[in-house]
Amino acid sequence: MSQTSTARVLTDAFGPTEGAALRLKQAALVIAGIALLAICAKIKVPVPGSPVAVSMGTFAVLGIGAAYGARLGLVTIMGYMLIGMLGFDIFQSSSAEKNGLEYMMGGTGGYLVGYVMATVLLGWLAQRGWDRSVVKMALAMLAGNVLLYVPGLLWLGTLYGWDKPILAWGLTPFILGDALKLALAALVLPAAWKLVGRARG
Repeated sequence: MSQTSTARVLTDAFGPTEGAALRLKQAALVIAGIALLAICAKIKVPVPGSPVAVSMGTFAVLGIGAAYGARLGLVTIMGYMLIGMLGFDIFQSSSAEKNGLEYMMGGTGGYLVGYVMATVLLGWLAQRGWDRSVVKMALAMLAGNVLLYVPGLLWLGTLYGWDKPILAWGLTPFILGDALKLALAALVLPAAWKLVGRARG
């Protein structure tokens, strides 16, 4: 199946484009993506008074969505969720004692749902060329962050009660860190496309 230039994402710009070799490349990308998600999830800074920590997990989620496209990004994030569901310690605050479904139903459960939604959105926008412009990529990252926070905050309120300081727990402590990650991704993806263009030029 042919792809138009606007439908191509970063991972389409290198390696095989059809047949068994393409399937092998995609499998390798899924494995690498899951590993990256697991590593970035563990790069975190605890927020005093909040059940959710700041981590590089959101950067990895949004970056993989943009680089992989909606379909491959969805396969990757669902693979990550499945491995975590099986009890492997790959989530932000999971541990040998608290993992699997028990962890996924805890305070970060809504954000995990947001991970899936944001990955698909970023992939869909990247397939329309948004990852080639700094401004559009920044807007895409902002939209992805909104999709992360909406189910995350709704779940926190449902789990702990709406009388609790839900925004103080699950939003305001992370705004600065997310703004920095947004700016980084908005610069990295378009720069990567420029490097690809130079390599082929």
